[in-house]
Order: sequence, then structure tokens, then C-alpha cells
Amino acid sequence: MKFNVLVVDDEKNIREGLGKALELDGHNILLAADGQEAWETIENEEIDLIITDLRMPRLSGEELLKRVVDSYPTVQVIILTGHGTIETAVQAMRDGAFDFLTKPVNLDRLSLLVRRALSTRELVLQHRALQDELSKHRNFSNIIGKSTELKQVFEVVNQVAPTKASVLITGESGVGKELIADAIHNLSGRKEKPLVKVHCAALSESLLESELFGHEKGSFTGAVSRKRGRFELAHMGTIFLDEIGEINPNVQVKILRVLQEKRFERVGGEETIMVDARVVTATNKDLKVEIENGRFREDLYYRLNVVNIHIPPLRERKEDIPLLAAAFIKEFAAENGKPVEGIDSKARSMLYNYSWPGNIRELRNTIESAVVMCKGNIIQPDDLPPGVMQDSDNDFIRIAVGSSLAEAEHEIIRSTLSANNGNKSKTAGVLGIGRKTLHRKLSEYGVENEVSEVSEAEMSEASESDT
Repeated sequence: MKFNVLVVDDEKNIREGLGKALELDGHNILLAADGQEAWETIENEEIDLIITDLRMPRLSGEELLKRVVDSYPTVQVIILTGHGTIETAVQAMRDGAFDFLTKPVNLDRLSLLVRRALSTRELVLQHRALQDELSKHRNFSNIIGKSTELKQVFEVVNQVAPTKASVLITGESGVGKELIADAIHNLSGRKEKPLVKVHCAALSESLLESELFGHEKGSFTGAVSRKRGRFELAHMGTIFLDEIGEINPNVQVKILRVLQEKRFERVGGEETIMVDARVVTATNKDLKVEIENGRFREDLYYRLNVVNIHIPPLRERKEDIPLLAAAFIKEFAAENGKPVEGIDSKARSMLYNYSWPGNIRELRNTIESAVVMCKGNIIQPDDLPPGVMQDSDNDFIRIAVGSSLAEAEHEIIRSTLSANNGNKSKTAGVLGIGRKTLHRKLSEYGVENEVSEVSEAEMSEASESDT
């Protein structure tokens, strides 16, 4: 790896001499005549190491070091100093310099320090890259799928998570709204602070108000002590309000005040509590319809819906079904001590053609049942719950209204191939196309292996997504 080394000294002979010596070690050398010129270079170039004098016009080495430590903490700095300023150089090391050298510079000593400093820089960058990769994997680890629709959701999550904006997550029950809320928090600057969750539909009006804002001792029957509310507990972190469409107008007003003024009082209390909590909400209702019917405040809706993330139902992202099924088979086979390794092509086709009104939650329960009922190591159609078998008649192909021609063709080819148990010659004959055309279409749509039994690759991918 070739590193960029910046040499900063107001004495031309010194900076050029050092530059030539370091070029012999294979580094890319940049030169600056003072601290100000060096800072301008740092802001425009990717610098790995700075070797700088202390005493320079316009911007001193000490001030340059402070700026680098504040703005580019992984960039290493070596200080050059005369014998009369060694104490200043020692102080510079306390302020973040890697090391210092006295003038005249011993080139062998300089070469050794440069190697050590650049090695430190490389290790820091490698560690940071590893942490970033682990963070990405961890933050989406429980969200399994590879469909275009899900990738679009991930893109929005990555974009909105680092901001302070309120997020409204919409979608049917069972699509994974809570997992998206987890990802938003884990990708944000608040990830080290609490993520507090409240399932609004599970609480009555009085209990919900107390749960959200807390209460003082004696404020109502049963309030035997002061209780801190969820908003207070989420200070500097994130609060996730699930099924926000279920709360009543009285509580809606209080939530609106928290969003607008960042303050509230406990139930039965007079003390005003200031709070800074990022608000993420979710609902399976159409809140615009709720507003029209007078059940939800329009002003609260716009406060919550700064960014909307809609999670499509499973029937609209069927590409995710094979990977989800593979992950659930692996999970429940281990949990139940069963040797189940995969799923028969016809059984898989039934899963694919079923409408999944309960979404991922229903698929998970279906696979758990199938694993328990499976008598061998491959799930057969008879192992699936009766409802899935009855509603996934393989004599018909379901294509959603509004689908493009390419999407319709994809579905027809996939379903026909599945109905023919993966026989490409028979499938090509039924469709009235040649085998070469079929192979090209399979490659274009990525459905070559969709109807085969769960492959080792899929099981591996599911395992990686679930860890």
C-alpha cells in the first residue's frame, strides 16, 4: 500500500531533503511551506502521515496538530523540533502527536518512526472498516430477504437513521415493522442510548398515559410510588411507539406537545420534564382515513410522518420467501431436534403461490408446523398446514394488477417451471419457446434455482443473515 506523507517545514532545504529521502521508502510525498498551506492540502487530499516543524509562519505546528487531532483523528503526526523546544514537542505528544524528532534529523530514525506511524494508521483504518462491516451486519441481521422492495427499504433506513427526523413505519401486521425500528436506532448516533418500545394497542388510555409520561405517588389508585415514563427513559435515545393508530385523542395531544416542545409533566405532577428522544412510530392502519373519520389528529400525523417507510406485504416481495423459509427451517430444525434440511419443490411452490395474509409471522408459524410434522429430512406438501395447501392451487398463477410485462413473464416462467418440477425441456414446450430462450430468461430473472430444494447456498445465506 502506498501512503501519502505530508512534509511541512518553512525551510525549503529541509522539507525537500526529507521528501526525497522518504520517496526512496516508496511513499507518495507532498510538501508544504507552512501550517496554513499544509492545512489546505489536508482538506483536499487523503493524507496518512504528517511530518511537521513546530515553529512556522501563518500557522504553527502546534495549531496544525490541534486541527488534525480534532478533524482527522486517524491521521498520524510526527513533530520536528530543535533542542530548545523539546518540552514543547513532549507536550505535543500529550496533545496527540505520534512522536517527535530533533533536528538535524537522523534519517534512519525518521524512516523507523514513519513505518511505525503508518502501521498504526493502517491498523486503525482496518479496525474501523471491520467495525463498520460488523455494524451493518448487526443492524440488519434479523431482517432476512433480498428482494428489490426490501433493498429499497434498507436504502431509506440507511439514509434517515443518522438524522433526527421522526419516522412513521407503515405496513400490514407481521411484515417486520419493529425490526426496521431496531435498525433505525442501531444505525443512528443514539445507538449507545436506550431504545424504548411501547406497544400502544396493548394498553388502556389511563395505563398508556402513565406508561408514556410516568406518574407521581398517589396520583391515582394503585400509584404507590413515583414512576418514570417511557419518554423520560428514552432521553437521548429513541422511543418506538408501535400501533400509534390505536391511541385515543387525549394521549395524542400530549404526544404532540412532546414533539413540539420536548417537555411534559408526569400524571398527577407539576414538575416540567425536558426530554430529547427520537420518535419512531408504526401502524398497520391508514392514518389518513383515521384523520377523515376524526380518530387521529392531522397535526400529530404530520409531526410523526416526517419520513415514511412503507414495508410491502410478503405477497408483493415473493423473492424473499425461499430465503425466509430456509432460515426458519434451520431455526426450527435445531430447536426441535429434527433432521429437516430442505423443502420439496412442490411444497415450495405452494408457499410461493399462497397470499400470506399474516405475512412473515404467518410464514414463520407455517414453517415451524411443517418442521414438526415432517417425517423425513425434506418438507413435503402434506406437511404444510391445510389452509396453505388449499389456498395455493398450483393450477393458477396470481399476478397483481399493475404488474409490468417483465414481472408477469417472470411469474409465468417461474410458476410453470415449478409445476413441471424443474424440467426445462417440458417447461419450454408448455410455454412455446426454445430451451435457449428459456435459459436466457431464467438467467435474466434470476429464477434458475427457485424451484429446487433449499440449496446449501441458501441455507448458508440464511444463516449469515440470522447471526
